Amino acid sequence: MFLELIAVIFAGIAAAGVVMLLGKSMRGRLPRWLAPVAAGLAMIAATIASEYGWFPRTAAALPDGLVVADTVENQSFYRPWTYAVPYIDRFAALDTATMKSHQAHPEVYLAEIYFFGRWAPVNSRPVVLDCGKWRRALAAGTIVFSGSGLPKGLDWTAGSRDDAILTAACGG
Repeated sequence: MFLELIAVIFAGIAAAGVVMLLGKSMRGRLPRWLAPVAAGLAMIAATIASEYGWFPRTAAALPDGLVVADTVENQSFYRPWTYAVPYIDRFAALDTATMKSHQAHPEVYLAEIYFFGRWAPVNSRPVVLDCGKWRRALAAGTIVFSGSGLPKGLDWTAGSRDDAILTAACGG
């Protein structure tokens, strides 16, 4: 966050400097108010570019096996441009490289899901995915398969047809 603030300040200084140099080269034909206006517009543009560039940069830097499963778009009244093009400020990534299944239930997987936020630390939670019944449950503590049955004590959520997390895990 601090580095982005510095980048925004330098964008404003650079834009004001360019306008001031243009004014000098044009022998004072540019109005004096144009430099601070250019600085403000450059700072807004740098902020917008940083907001819209966060998700592609972060998703591209994910290690192999982490698949973006779901995204959350944001719109804010104090960012009117987000009503035209919402930006992604949170997403969930599924670790497909370390997914495990049970021998008795090959369609049930235990996986780790990571939650990324624009200004938040990365959090992770284990999730149980039942591809056969198209449902999922966040797991807490240790998952124990009881004999040949499914894990006990899970709060299952039925997945919709377009459930992004189940689609990423089950491919369906």
